[in-house]
Amino acid sequence: MNTIRELKARRNAILEEMRSMRSMRRGTINEQFLKVRLKGKEQPLLRGPYYVFSRREGNRTVSKRLTSPAQLQQVKKDVEVHKRFVALCKEFEVLTERLGELEGEVEGAAEKKRPRSPSNKTRR
Repeated sequence: MNTIRELKARRNAILEEMRSMRSMRRGTINEQFLKVRLKGKEQPLLRGPYYVFSRREGNRTVSKRLTSPAQLQQVKKDVEVHKRFVALCKEFEVLTERLGELEGEVEGAAEKKRPRSPSNKTRR
């Protein structure tokens, strides 16, 4: 069982890690192969892979071809950082919920029920 202090420390560590993220992109990288027919050949040849970065914007999918190895590496890194960001958000949510429960237990334990005064008792 985690203590309140441990939960607060982990939440602060998560916020620091999020703060240090400089670049991220939500979306995926897909490999694309194109069929190319050459003169004199019956079967088309596959050309590729070509890398395409895709993501949803509203009701549309927006895609962009990644043309250089450096661009591909940067987008891969940014997509991974976004995945890490989402995981940290979920962890932060769980920790905050648990922290609220623990702090509620501490407050509930501090409040004791007072004994009823004799004047409030009903007599038969």
